[in-house]
Amino acid sequence: MRIRRAFSVLAAFLLGIALGGGQALAAAEGQDDLDKAVQAKLKVKSLADLAEVVRLCESALKKGLDEDSARFANKLMASTFARRGAILGRSVPGAISPNGRWRDVRRAALEDLEKAVKLDGQQLESLLQIAQLNLLPEGDRKRAVDAIEEVLQRAKDEPVLRVRAMLLRANSRKDAADKLADLSEAIRLAPKDPGPLRTRAMLHLQQGRAEEALADLEVALKLDSEDPVLLEAKAMVLARLKRFDEALATLEQLRNLEPKSAGPLLERARVLLLKPDLPAALKSLDEACTLAPTSAEALLMRASVLQEMNQNEKALADVDRALKLQPGLEIAKRFRAALLAGAGKFGEAIAEMEGLLKSRPDDEENQLQLAMLYSADERPAKAAAIYSKLLAKEPGNFAALRGRGDAMLGLGKHAEAIADYEKAYRLRPKDSGLLNNFAWVLATSPFDALRDGKRARLLAEEACKLTDHKQGHILSTLAAAYAELGDFDSALKWSQKAIEIGRDDQKEALRKELEGYKARKPFRELKNEDKDQRAEKPSEKPSEKPAKPEPPAKQSPPGKPKAKPKPVAGPVI
Repeated sequence: MRIRRAFSVLAAFLLGIALGGGQALAAAEGQDDLDKAVQAKLKVKSLADLAEVVRLCESALKKGLDEDSARFANKLMASTFARRGAILGRSVPGAISPNGRWRDVRRAALEDLEKAVKLDGQQLESLLQIAQLNLLPEGDRKRAVDAIEEVLQRAKDEPVLRVRAMLLRANSRKDAADKLADLSEAIRLAPKDPGPLRTRAMLHLQQGRAEEALADLEVALKLDSEDPVLLEAKAMVLARLKRFDEALATLEQLRNLEPKSAGPLLERARVLLLKPDLPAALKSLDEACTLAPTSAEALLMRASVLQEMNQNEKALADVDRALKLQPGLEIAKRFRAALLAGAGKFGEAIAEMEGLLKSRPDDEENQLQLAMLYSADERPAKAAAIYSKLLAKEPGNFAALRGRGDAMLGLGKHAEAIADYEKAYRLRPKDSGLLNNFAWVLATSPFDALRDGKRARLLAEEACKLTDHKQGHILSTLAAAYAELGDFDSALKWSQKAIEIGRDDQKEALRKELEGYKARKPFRELKNEDKDQRAEKPSEKPSEKPAKPEPPAKQSPPGKPKAKPKPVAGPVI
């Protein structure tokens, strides 16, 4: 607004001279185009109008202007580039997507903004916008930092600009202490602005200082008690502190301010899920979907709750609605695959993920989910191939190490599985699933050189502690470890408890284990089943006797997926 007023004054001054017959200006050949540029600038309504102002200024300069008029033409061009760059730049943050045109829009915005600051060194607003756009993904971070520092040097007497620069610099910092210092300085410069307080509160929250975050938000709300963003942030922090009733009360206040918005209802559902109260969360999401029937976010969130409530068909219907609204929405496609897998439709789930990978073949998350689906569909060889590809790029990828270990277990390659589990264990020694599978193969492998009952017991005990002794298949692993050590009384004890709390689809296998322990026999397991390998040899008849296991050197043990690996669940977004 300040820039626009300045140009209005300059335009009136220029027009006054022109109408008064200023002979020096009239003598310049480009003056007529400059006059037209001024008139055009006063009537700007579109990007095309701004382009015309630039064209007329460039034409005027090319034809010739006196020194004062040339200076004015450059300032007029600078302000026009700044305005067009700002308009283009404002559309970029909300348009970021893997396949969107946002990169081209950002490039065009930055070109205009850089021209503006080159023509007029006082375009500090443009410098801030240059920094902001370059701090977005794939931007020039160094240019962003340089632009911020230039504003801080030039705007020593302009606290509003300094505050904005401080906020941007905080966003560019990697060190949390540096971020905090910039935000605290911004708060000092603008004590009545709730924005810096809100930003510092979010930093506190990220660093695990929820109480400090809440204190900042309370101060900010005293400055603006009806700011929806502040109220939503406060509810989030209260939920983190497990003060769920206060969080819900805050969201009710927000809902009263925005009765026609689905946002407060979505936030209310998130709090209820943390509480947890699934029926109440579902009711809130039903209301949100009624208020905003075209909201993919609301539909996917409701689908997530329906999945937790074992209402997979309804969940799938919501995901399909979301995909009709946004056909290329990747999170919805992954969720759809997970729901199909949950219904046992592994072929359809795999086809969904294979389709996703065609458009983005190097996406790690999609590759991991596809690999898990292959394992769940009893195709461990294909799963192992994907995991190996990921590990070739990133040897310390925990999910790939754990997944390949499980796949190797399904292929009967125990030595390789143990090797992967060992590496994964060093990365995450408190992962209950990994501990369980690692313990299982150490306790039950038919290869004498690979078994280690003592270590299996220690790993299984830790897995049981981490799951509060409430997972039947993990208790059965502990039983197998005791059996390997020859302590069949303990094996019977834990095996019986496993049957008591195990899922119905697990109990038949658990009972077979128990019968073995009653006969004082440790459990042994060697799987080597793959759908694709069976399909390649349709004419082969099964042997009357099991094939003799290969020597341990060629074997590798995957963990104990007594149940099929669970595909990635749909996230609550």
